[in-house]
Amino acid sequence: MKHELWKEKNGYTFCLAVPMGDDARALMDKNAEVIWTVEANSHFEAMTKYYEFMDWGEYKTEFEQDKEPYPKDWLKTQK
Repeated sequence: MKHELWKEKNGYTFCLAVPMGDDARALMDKNAEVIWTVEANSHFEAMTKYYEFMDWGEYKTEFEQDKEPYPKDWLKTQK
């Protein structure tokens, strides 16, 4: 799944690309811009790459389901 990192005047938003991230993007200010995109097969993989990009150290989760692959029907929505 493709993810996008958006920069706004008040910070950053990391979300799924269209159409699944539409609700998050609707809350952004009009001058927000994509500064990075990344592909990931799970929430955990996406957040691990995001933490690496932001130089925040190692991403950790207490939820094992975060490591499960995204549902296959989600992939269809991005094509």
